Amino acid sequence: MLLFVPKENKGLLRGLSMLFSLAGAGVAAAVFSKFDEAKVGLQMVEKAEWLPSLGISYSLGIDGISLLLVVLTAFLAPVVILSTYKAVDEGAKGFLFCLHLLQTGMLGAFLAEDVFLFYIFWELMLIPMYFIIGIWGGERRIYAAVKFFIYTLTGSLLMLAAVLYIYFIYKTQTGTASFALTDLYNIKLTLTEQLWLFSAFALAFAIKVPMFPFHTWLPDAHVEAPTAGSVILAAVLLKMGTYGFVRFAFPLFPQAAISFVPVIAVLSVVGIVYGALVALVQPDMKKLIAYSSVSHLGFVMLGLTAL
Repeated sequence: MLLFVPKENKGLLRGLSMLFSLAGAGVAAAVFSKFDEAKVGLQMVEKAEWLPSLGISYSLGIDGISLLLVVLTAFLAPVVILSTYKAVDEGAKGFLFCLHLLQTGMLGAFLAEDVFLFYIFWELMLIPMYFIIGIWGGERRIYAAVKFFIYTLTGSLLMLAAVLYIYFIYKTQTGTASFALTDLYNIKLTLTEQLWLFSAFALAFAIKVPMFPFHTWLPDAHVEAPTAGSVILAAVLLKMGTYGFVRFAFPLFPQAAISFVPVIAVLSVVGIVYGALVALVQPDMKKLIAYSSVSHLGFVMLGLTAL
């Protein structure tokens, strides 16, 4: 709807953006109030056939793992849009459009129960964030945006290859085509297959976390991004990586996860100490937040490896 509003009418653009973000926060509050924590499995499932011949469906649902992340994402949107009232004047229409597109991608990734659909939302997040950094960022915005794009895309393509592999293995084993996560949980894989597939998923998620030594894109992106972009990066996008480990990598490849625990734990501890030490000497507030994020996400990853 924002695209139909003239770019000169910044007041209306901001007002509509705030209205829609508040509506999203309202829906998230309703979901939170209606969520039954005693119930096992997905709730409030929305499912529609999309490409049935390939086993792809538009399938969304929520459980205890994604609930708080969805609420965080939805309630952060009005705060971020409020910051644009003074911070973004040039190209406000495009900026607000990118914010809403990014919001869609983030919420979709947390809610998707079809692995192919998750991958689409995962990649969708990359595009608006690239423009937010590259157009409305600081002096080195192009360098930071391209670095962010290349790092994230490289990991994502490896994950796509792994997704297609388990899809074809499931089809071979069962005779039915499905990208449904609950179906793929039942796939039978050798330890060698699990190790390779876990590595592909883990690399994509480790870059997003970001874990040491895949963290080098974050300080540049954080510093060069406008304030709204920095807030979304620190608050939501970094949590996408840890969510990916919990939702996909660990349950899909449990034996490989146990094998990789020592490696992940060691890298997490290195990230905790390294990130904290580098944060101590930063004169720039955004860089301080970026490196402290590397440190505190190290704690999250260390917690996950406790299994």
